[in-house]
Amino acid sequence: MNQREFGDYVAAAGATLEGSRFTAYIRVEARSGKGFPVYYAICENRSFRQREPAEAAAARALDAIEALEDDGTPVFPPDYDGFDQGDPDDS
Repeated sequence: MNQREFGDYVAAAGATLEGSRFTAYIRVEARSGKGFPVYYAICENRSFRQREPAEAAAARALDAIEALEDDGTPVFPPDYDGFDQGDPDDS
């Protein structure tokens, strides 16, 4: 699992199985350990048949994060459309 530190938060990329397909996500957790992690679905316009491509898509989204807002919400570049441009054979 890839992760990045942003001030009071740690953001991590991952994938989870939902039914028969994988969904990419970003998990944001307070470094203090207080509160619960928040999960953000990434590339919601895609699902993946295999875990590895979903994890790679989440890692690319994690790399695209510019900052986190005070509440931990990821901030992406203005031109970021959330559509993973990975290998179409991986979907």
